Amino acid sequence: MDIIEILKALAHENRIRILNLLAKSELCVCELENLMQVNQSNASRHLAKLKQVNLIKGQKNAQWIYYHLNDDLLAEHDFIKLLIEEELLNYKDAREDLKRLEKYKSSSLSCETLPDSDIFQNNN
Repeated sequence: MDIIEILKALAHENRIRILNLLAKSELCVCELENLMQVNQSNASRHLAKLKQVNLIKGQKNAQWIYYHLNDDLLAEHDFIKLLIEEELLNYKDAREDLKRLEKYKSSSLSCETLPDSDIFQNNN
């Protein structure tokens, strides 16, 4: 993949936030939209861009596609891994996303039940 296209894909806040979350857990669209508190269209559009440049991969499980980082591409471009593992620690929205992920993962909720829950009410 052309490095310029990868850099362009990294040039949006929501795509950086998605990479941050996927570095910690494989997630589907509905989980990402709830964790990031964005709508489904927004999450899907950014996932498509990340997939287009091969930064992420998807695996179908029943009616859901679970996304994860493309470790091969990260191994090829160390700066992306460094960005995700080090630089995002300084980014407030990324830290908030990880707090929500931790809360979600420690709950009994699933991809099916998360959208109807109030787990993140009041941004907690």
